[in-house]
Amino acid sequence: MGWTSTLKDTARAGLRIERTRLEPLVTLRATAGLALSGSVALWLFGGTAAAGAAYGALLGGIAVFQRSWRPDPVLPVVSALTLGVTSFLSYLTGGYLPLFLLLAALWTFLGGMAWSLGANAGSLGTTNAAVMLVTVTLPATVTQSLGQAALMTAGGLVQAALVVLFPIRRWGRHRDALADALAAEAGYARRLCEDPAAPFTPGPFAQAREAASLSPRQMRRRPAQLHGARGLAERMRPVLASLADPADPADPAVTGGAQDGPARARAHELLAAAAEILDTAADAIRRGRPAELPPRALAAIEVPQDGPVLVGAAEQSAARLRALLRDVAEAARSDDRRPARSDDRRPVGGNAGGPAGEDSRPDDGGTLVRPPLRAEAKSAVRTVRGQLHHDSPVFRHAVRATVVVVVGDLIGRALPFGHGYWVPLVAILILRPGFSHTYSRAAARLGGTLVGLVIAGAVVQFAHPAPLASGTLSVICGGLILLFMYTGYAPVQAAASAYTVFTLAMAGVGLDQSVPARLVLTLIGGALAMLAYAVYPAWETPRLRTRLADWIKADLGYAATVVRHYADPTGQSARETREAVLSARVSILAWRSAVAMAEKEPVRQRGLSRTAEAGAEQALAEFAHVTMLLEAHLPAPGSPRRPSAATLATALQQSAEDADRGVRDHRFPTWEPVRTALDAWNAEDPGDEADRMLHRAGTLLLTALDDLSTALEVASPPMTTTSAGPRAEAPA
Repeated sequence: MGWTSTLKDTARAGLRIERTRLEPLVTLRATAGLALSGSVALWLFGGTAAAGAAYGALLGGIAVFQRSWRPDPVLPVVSALTLGVTSFLSYLTGGYLPLFLLLAALWTFLGGMAWSLGANAGSLGTTNAAVMLVTVTLPATVTQSLGQAALMTAGGLVQAALVVLFPIRRWGRHRDALADALAAEAGYARRLCEDPAAPFTPGPFAQAREAASLSPRQMRRRPAQLHGARGLAERMRPVLASLADPADPADPAVTGGAQDGPARARAHELLAAAAEILDTAADAIRRGRPAELPPRALAAIEVPQDGPVLVGAAEQSAARLRALLRDVAEAARSDDRRPARSDDRRPVGGNAGGPAGEDSRPDDGGTLVRPPLRAEAKSAVRTVRGQLHHDSPVFRHAVRATVVVVVGDLIGRALPFGHGYWVPLVAILILRPGFSHTYSRAAARLGGTLVGLVIAGAVVQFAHPAPLASGTLSVICGGLILLFMYTGYAPVQAAASAYTVFTLAMAGVGLDQSVPARLVLTLIGGALAMLAYAVYPAWETPRLRTRLADWIKADLGYAATVVRHYADPTGQSARETREAVLSARVSILAWRSAVAMAEKEPVRQRGLSRTAEAGAEQALAEFAHVTMLLEAHLPAPGSPRRPSAATLATALQQSAEDADRGVRDHRFPTWEPVRTALDAWNAEDPGDEADRMLHRAGTLLLTALDDLSTALEVASPPMTTTSAGPRAEAPA
């Protein structure tokens, strides 16, 4: 995609208004905090102090809307404290340009590196860097500086206090995350009726797992419905796939139900009933009320009176599904007024079936213990330190932002408009680690600022509102910022620009200083941010091969772990398999995110063609599906060992390492270790039913791997054959 098309697409994306569920009660509470902070400060200290307090309250209110799994008051408190420190330092050093620029550069760099810890930390870091640039007034003394910083801090603390005093939908985000995961699995069950090889969508489960990471205090207080259901749903995933898998006509006892007839109809009936129960449970958890499960679906999962229709592995899958659904039903029926016990580590109901030792997994109990604050701090330092290299997108973003803030501040001071801090402020708020996010935000910032300044400027110009009226209008605009938080960046910026005009009017700043100047300075700041990314980019496109190599290695590692536990079933089988599943999930989500970002980048040399990307995804999806079918029938600890499976597991692990290096080095993987292991297996006695199922699965895994190699053959640049296999003539 060229630059012209890219700029058009990113501009449209930035100006797009999304339909989303608004949160009027949360918005009303945060707006009340904004009004309370501003009005009290206006009454006691005047317009300038009120503007500072209102700004702190606005940022505290925005923090409430961040998608965090921590208790709701935490982010406003953190925002308030960091805002106070940043404000004091900026006021203290604002009169000494070299010192101020040095401090701003350091703060901006640290704020940019905070993106390595996640979106919430990155947003907080960006806000802190922006606060250093916003100087409504410059106090003359240290005492005045402390007072203004204290007012900003107080505004954020007011928002935190309101969250505690007037809680709205406790555990709401946790409920939504778990409900989304259950609903996604219900959709997966329905898709399996149409397509037995339908791909599983891991995103909602990754969100639900993040939401299940709780502190000990949260674990003591969490609702009963949030305990256990996620782990049950995780274990149901391979069972659903196994039940939908058509049987091998040559050996119907090995896997799924049947190609057609009563057995196939029975499998579809179970899948439909599972989808209905999961949807009902999701709705009950989301709304925080006991589920009223449909009797028809509950009756459908029971064994028919005339006996089971399914046989072999299909009947085993049906029995496990029946037990898991009963436990999900019990969890959804829980009385939400009773908090779950922190020491209850077993899934609700405790009859989910499966290999022995599976119920002992802490992860599948639905709760993950968040490490102590000190351990989290050490982990954060290690994460940030790991990103301190030139190829890291986060490091490049931090460097970009630092240079833009310093250069933008100097440009703003040199311009004759006044309020020159608006140039670096706009630039830092636009910049993001990704190209599309940066350029779409630039378009949204310009469009929203234009609309907001024109409307608010007209009101101030013709109505001449008094400080109290200006404060009231600023509160209304602050409420609109919060209300539009999830609808798009453009409407938020329109409200934010109007908020700035009315807040400055309350502080006595004239219209000539707030509207025309800010429009020009916004253009300069937006152009500076876009230029900075173009000059020092962090393209995702060249890293597609690395992302694909990570995914291939994780998927083959997942398969090797599953097959290894057929060779030697132990009490650790379930835990190790679960870790392999999570590793594969992280890799596939990283790959899909990278592809989505690369599609919007103006980079011609992709390293992988779109055809190769699609073919690789399809092949790896089929590979993961076959592995998931094997996972559904993991043998219990103490089952007979299978030496041939050990050989295949070793071959898969070796191929994972070879493919990881090969794809990064532009070589075609050949999968010879897997092929050799299966050829040796063919020469042996076919064995019992489990051996035949495992051998058939191994053959399907090799077919998927061959399809992957075929897909990579269409990758660019051209490949040549070497002694180590085909090799690219030049790196992409």
